[in-house]
Amino acid sequence: MKKIIIAIDGLSGCGKSSTAKSVAKALNYAYIDSGAMYRAVTLYFLNNHTKLNNIGEISQSLDRVHIDFHLDGNDGSQRILLNGVDVEDEIRGMSVTERVSDVSKIKEVRQALVAKQRILGARKGVVMDGRDIGSVVFPHAELKVFMSANLEVRAARRMKELADRGHSADLEQIRENLAKRDFLDSTRSESPLVKAKDAVEIDTSDLHFEDQVAKILELAKERMN
Repeated sequence: MKKIIIAIDGLSGCGKSSTAKSVAKALNYAYIDSGAMYRAVTLYFLNNHTKLNNIGEISQSLDRVHIDFHLDGNDGSQRILLNGVDVEDEIRGMSVTERVSDVSKIKEVRQALVAKQRILGARKGVVMDGRDIGSVVFPHAELKVFMSANLEVRAARRMKELADRGHSADLEQIRENLAKRDFLDSTRSESPLVKAKDAVEIDTSDLHFEDQVAKILELAKERMN
């Protein structure tokens, strides 16, 4: 079977990353979490007080940002490195979550990370999730999936994810943050969140995790054959 690119886009908190990881593992493909890349840049900007309205500072900070992924030897999960330091847990906190949409909409940030994402996926055999993977990063991907879920379900999932990582958060705060990110991501001028015309939409509100993974694997194998 030929190797393909699987692009998974969708709303925050609808299970994109966990689904993409499982699909990649089942196919023995590389998994790339594009959202983690934007979170890592956001963390760097916050730690270094980069002004988001100063293009010069943004460009200088981007020149100093080096992002890599590595496998956790304990469970085989993928973790992100920012300038050689593992920041996988730190980038999932609310301080980054509340600012990542503001950073993600900056043209220079998106251009820099899209270029890196295209390099990472050049050899195919990759599953990448995000918000503009099928529409911008890989418009010719063999399989494009757009995942959605209702706001209440997404808020509950995000709260559990934060709790599992040792972060405390208020459900209403999470709900408001997700609604804000939906609006910002879909209305920004640079690479807005949209469903690609040839993407298969999967509403995960009432789906078991295993079922959504199985559906994407079925679609992937059709494309691979």
